[in-house]
Amino acid sequence: VPPNAATPEEALPDPAWAVLQGDSGEQPAAFSCDLPDGRSISVSKRPVAGGGWVATYEDTTHRRQAEARVAHMAHHDALTGLANRVLFREHMQHALARAKRNGRVALLCLDLDHFKSVNDTLGHPIGDALLCEVASRLRQCTRETDLVVRLGGDEFAIVQEGPTQPNNAEALARRLIDALAEPFDINSHQLIVGTSIGIALSDVGTDDTDILLKCADLALYRAKSDGRGTWRFFEPEMDAVAQARRALELDLRQALAGGQFELFYQPLLEANGARISGFEALIRWRHPKRGMVNPALFIPLAEEVGLISSIGSWVLRQACADAVRWPGQLKVAVNLSPAQFRNGMLAREVEEALLGSGLDPKRLELEITENVLLQDHEIVLETLHAVRSKGVRIAMDDFGTGYSSLSYLRRFPFDKIKIDQSFVRGLGDDEEAAAIVRAVAGLGRTLGMAVNAEGVETAEQLAALQALGCGEVQGYLFSPPRPTSEISELLRQYGIASRSPGAIGCVAASTNQAAPHSTLLA
Repeated sequence: VPPNAATPEEALPDPAWAVLQGDSGEQPAAFSCDLPDGRSISVSKRPVAGGGWVATYEDTTHRRQAEARVAHMAHHDALTGLANRVLFREHMQHALARAKRNGRVALLCLDLDHFKSVNDTLGHPIGDALLCEVASRLRQCTRETDLVVRLGGDEFAIVQEGPTQPNNAEALARRLIDALAEPFDINSHQLIVGTSIGIALSDVGTDDTDILLKCADLALYRAKSDGRGTWRFFEPEMDAVAQARRALELDLRQALAGGQFELFYQPLLEANGARISGFEALIRWRHPKRGMVNPALFIPLAEEVGLISSIGSWVLRQACADAVRWPGQLKVAVNLSPAQFRNGMLAREVEEALLGSGLDPKRLELEITENVLLQDHEIVLETLHAVRSKGVRIAMDDFGTGYSSLSYLRRFPFDKIKIDQSFVRGLGDDEEAAAIVRAVAGLGRTLGMAVNAEGVETAEQLAALQALGCGEVQGYLFSPPRPTSEISELLRQYGIASRSPGAIGCVAASTNQAAPHSTLLA
């Protein structure tokens, strides 16, 4: 009872006190009152023998506040304070019911572009701070009637109701993209991420939250595929594309166990084009019904669904088993996916591939891209040093397409630099491309690293590379990637005899295992 209330009657609202003043024959009563000073009082009464009743007054302020906090935590994201999936589903159920009577519901799904690189390079505390700032901007772009949700990670959703759709949803998407494109200042770090948005409307033929969310996700996937930093509305054909992708994924998983993968090899030649120094291993998928599946389709899918590590391990073993049959000291180059560094088993896998095949470690060359060094680079460098200590050569692939190649060359003594084919294509009519090739070739000579130019298709390009100082070349000018069975004939064309008749065409016993690897798409 407040200090200024002389009696319980003065502390309680008139209707509440009237319940206690009722006829003594009434059943026991209980109720709660919220007082003007913010406190909550629970009141109960029970009859006593011989007539009359006993009233109990309990201050439940702290209990009700705790219950309110628990209820809020159950419906809101702990980091950003936005609604969570539980509240999202409850809200969607009511919003879709209202939409049947008046207007439509627009569901916008968005995630941040390049958010993973923030976590990887600056750490999760900076990433968490960025998510909180993103949540703040989302609130500023929306109305009080809109529900802003954090679905998880860097994924958000906004539920927008109203009769003027899709205009309102499109206007909101434009505001969101503009707002999130502005730089974020987080702990003295200026971060630029941006967003992509997928939009689904409740008139797509369903009032089911899960289906509407799936449609918005498909539209988001299309927005990201179309270059990011944009929005797309769901269209029925997107579902057909998703179903086709799902079917391809199922086939890909079966291919790992069904031995449907094989390796093709593209020759590496000395710059004069007269002598083969080795081959680069390239994965191919021969599907029993689809035929030869384009690596540009299944390699990104394998990376996305987590199959690339086992595929890469198979490529490594199979390439070593094939190369040991080649004559002389011909080397084999194998690409490594960033995923192969994450499980900490790469050095052991390389050792097992060499021991299992009997291949001289000096004949194995592993190619990595700068993306490998963006993830936990200390662990990556430790792994690379361990592999190189066995005698294996390490090459930097696609050199010049990243943003910090020179710093990587200082941190690890690569054996080879591979100039990306985009620069080779520009030779002859692009002075900047020629200047880059000349600079890389000079850098390689200074650092004691071999220089390879890939994607050579014309005699003019070859002549330019020779003049600019490249030591090794590869491309369709010399040969496309060829299956193992054709390597023997290719070697004979270059005057190299096979180690034994038919040996080159043999297929290792391990062919019926998994599959290949992450970049070789030539």
